[in-house]
Amino acid sequence: MNPPTSCVRVSDLLLIGTLGLRTRRLRAVLSGLGIAIGIAAIVAVAGVTGSSQAALLAQIDRLGTNLLTVTSGTGFSGTERELPAEATPMLRRIDGVLGVAPTAQLAGQNVYRNRLVPTGQTGGVAVRAADVSLLATLDGRIRLGRFLDTAAAAYPVTVLGHDAAATLGITAIDSGTRVWLGGHWFTVGGVLEPFPFAPEVDGSALIGFPVAESMFAYDGHPSRLYVRAQQERVAEVAALLGATANPAGPDQVDVSRPSDALTARVAVAQSAATLFLGLGAIALLVGGIGIGNIMVISVLERRREIGLRRALGATKGHVAGQFLAESLVLSALGGAAGVLIGCAVTVGLSTARGWSAQIPVEALWGGPVVAVVVGAIAGLYPALRAARLAPAEALRSA
Repeated sequence: MNPPTSCVRVSDLLLIGTLGLRTRRLRAVLSGLGIAIGIAAIVAVAGVTGSSQAALLAQIDRLGTNLLTVTSGTGFSGTERELPAEATPMLRRIDGVLGVAPTAQLAGQNVYRNRLVPTGQTGGVAVRAADVSLLATLDGRIRLGRFLDTAAAAYPVTVLGHDAAATLGITAIDSGTRVWLGGHWFTVGGVLEPFPFAPEVDGSALIGFPVAESMFAYDGHPSRLYVRAQQERVAEVAALLGATANPAGPDQVDVSRPSDALTARVAVAQSAATLFLGLGAIALLVGGIGIGNIMVISVLERRREIGLRRALGATKGHVAGQFLAESLVLSALGGAAGVLIGCAVTVGLSTARGWSAQIPVEALWGGPVVAVVVGAIAGLYPALRAARLAPAEALRSA
């Protein structure tokens, strides 16, 4: 007469498989921690990278990729070299140009919070004459006050870039807010929001061309031109700017597209994300090895239990399934915890930096799946080792 075959249901297998986890909770937590850290690192890197890239791309979309800058380099003192006075009207005649906003860095002029500040303590704030069309051309925004208009440009009124206002300690303005600019008092008419495409504006105090001519002998030569072109003709316009701005020396003119810098930041972020994903994978591998070690120790500690179950009719498959189920449950719990931690890190960093949290859907379901696969691989050898134990040998060695 053949002995009755043993049958173990899935619910029984899960109950038996989690016995070791329920009786050795601290060990289970520490074992799953390695998997959780690896999954959390992968999810957080994917989420934070996706959120930052989405913010950068949204910024590029808002500001446009059709902004070009025209300069003639810098001199030994770090100030921008002059362009021909005719450059601005000539560039405005190019077919495909939507707008041109000239600016001129005024060499030798500095701005201070008041006239008592020592001359050398400029804080790096430059004085720049600007056209009233600058804000519209750059698609910029005012944080406080208002920008220069035709009337204000003729009077000692300045608009501060975001960094310049921070350096000068100006956080609010009223009719009495003034700065000592070029040896004269200038009323602060406004403060700008940051310009991602024009950091030189962020660090400048802007004044109108008419007041620059009357008070600082400005000769009409711009040093930097901002050109807004039709989107579909950016490359065509860029090819014409050098020769048009300075026909006598087109090779001395530098034409650049500021949006390329933000696009490069996206590429750099992707490279850094790849590196951190690799580190997360290493942490996941270490976590898997840790689970494998714990399961081997568990098999050695529970030889008597294995021998008793075999003697009562459990097959090798039942024993292997028990320990494999324990490894899978442990890794699945670690993977779920890792996803939660990674999501929390992503949301926290995105909120702190003003981004919209972007967590890839693939990371939400892929994290636990990868964790279970790692757990299955890590628990396979200990499960097979437990299944190979002979009942008599297991009971005798216990």
